[in-house]
Formats: sequence, structure tokens, C-alpha cells
Amino acid sequence: MSDDTDRTSNRLPQEGGRDQLMVSIARMTYQQNKTLTEIAAETGLNRWQVSRLLQEARDLGIVRIEIVPRTLRHPDLEARLIHAFGLQDAVVVPGPAEEGPDGVAQAAGQYLAALKPKPRSIGVSWGRTMAAVAHWLPPDWAEGISVVQINGTVAPVPGIAHHNDVAETFARKGRGRMIPLPVPAIVGEILTREVLEKDRIVADVLRQAEAAQVLAFSLGVAGEGSVLQRSGNILKAEMAGLLRAGAVGDVLGHFISRQGEIVDPDLDARTIGLTLSNLRQHERSIGIVSGQEKHDVTLGTLRAGLVTVLVTDEATATFALEHAHDR
Repeated sequence: MSDDTDRTSNRLPQEGGRDQLMVSIARMTYQQNKTLTEIAAETGLNRWQVSRLLQEARDLGIVRIEIVPRTLRHPDLEARLIHAFGLQDAVVVPGPAEEGPDGVAQAAGQYLAALKPKPRSIGVSWGRTMAAVAHWLPPDWAEGISVVQINGTVAPVPGIAHHNDVAETFARKGRGRMIPLPVPAIVGEILTREVLEKDRIVADVLRQAEAAQVLAFSLGVAGEGSVLQRSGNILKAEMAGLLRAGAVGDVLGHFISRQGEIVDPDLDARTIGLTLSNLRQHERSIGIVSGQEKHDVTLGTLRAGLVTVLVTDEATATFALEHAHDR
């Protein structure tokens, strides 16, 4: 080793300051994709010192590199989904259907954390699936991100914890800020929705939701298992009418048929949040769904072109492909 190297290595900070420098260099390397030369110029170190600190950060566990083999996904089904429904991308988690929900949420969290370039804003829905996705998001998955809620909320439901905390968790883990949509998911009168959406605060949130670089949302079921019914946003008699009209589930509170069509225009006109037209026009809308009870709503969502990316389980992907051309 040269005398110059010995002298420069002695100038590296020790203990707490050294840890902070390792974290800073790691972020510039892995989150900002900067070269050793660029990092050296910004920190006043040389390339050898930067490389040494990166290696030390890995050795100490400050940096943990996770490799996710493609064998944990189903590339053949992913390619077929992309082709059949004109998607930009797909993630299919293999394995038994009963293992799907948590595996799909974990895969979705990894997918969002790996987005390049890192989004500055993301719109998210609430619900059990999205709460699981938020759980699996790694710390510092983004840097200073704005997280906006894209559909109205529901009252707390017994037995379903934290389903309304999704945007807050996304923002906290992404070192950013949360922008809530402080209105009900579905209101009793069309006029009520129109008045609420004209409110300055609500209108501003909806504009930010439409402008978000990425949208990430789950799909809901129709029937007794619907959180919208259990929370009181939809009456039991209204749900019975939706089922008779052919509803198979909801997308951000918009109940659709197996063909992806709105089944009750009057109820839809009382729903607050991004519309299906907003989803169709968005450049990157990521649908996250798993479980047999959501097969039909997934099919309707794909047929209607409401997602550009689908993260799902093997059984749901297979069902969608088998029924892609049903009349």
C-alpha cells in the first residue's frame, strides 16, 4: 500500500461519524446510482476510500443486499399475462393458493422498492392486502416520497387491524409525507359527493392522486366479505342489489362485473376517489391481488385495462388466462 493511501485512510472519521459516512455513501450508491468517482467528489474522499467504506458497510450489516431469484416467481405465466392483457409487467408468485396472500404482498413490496427511477409520489389504497404490502416494504424504500390516498376511507372494522394505516406506513418507510383523503369511500347521496369533491382540501388531494407517478392498489370482494359492507358504507340491501346486477368485486370502491363494467351507476356516482377512467389513463397503475375469492374481480380488472402491472398468485394468474377470451 502506498504512503498516499495510508495518509488518506487515516483521515477517515471514526466511530459515529464513520457510521454516518457509510450510510451516506451507501445511499448515494444504491439509491441514487452514483459512481465511485461522483461519490468521491461529493465527499472529499478518494475512490479507494469510498470502496473501502462500502465494503465495511456490507460487513457490518449497514448494507444488506437481497437477491430474489426468478425461481421465486413464475416467468412463463408473467409473460403470458403481459401478452394476453397488454400489461407493462407482471409478477406471479408460485405455490399453493393458500400461501398466496402473504407471498404476493411480500413480492409487491419488493417490486415497489425496486422501481427505477425511484418515484417521488405514489397513490395508494387502503385494505388488508395493502397493509400487508406496507409491512413488507423495506425501510428507506424511497427518499422523501409523497404518499397520497386515492380512495375515500371506511370506519374501523372489528377484526381488521391497521387497514387504514397504509399511506402512513408507506410514507414513514419512504422518509416522506402522507396526504390523506379525509372523506368516506361511499356517501349516501350524489349531491354529497359533489359537494365534498368541490371542497378545496379534498379537490387538492384528488388532483395530487391523479398526478401521482405510481398508483398501487388492491381489489375488493363483493358479498358478505366486503369491507365496504362490514363498515357500513354499503347497506346489506345495496350489496344484494350489486350481486344481482353481476358485481364480482370492487376497484377503489367501484363495483364491476366479470367484464370490467360498472354494475350500478347510481352507487358509483356516490363513490369518492380516483375513477376507473383515471386508472385507465395512468401510465403506471399496479394492481395487487390474491386468493380464489378475487379471481373474477381480477379478470374484470384486466379486461377493463385498469392496471398496467399485476402482482398476483399462480392460481389467480392461471384463472385469468383461462378465461381471458370468455364472452
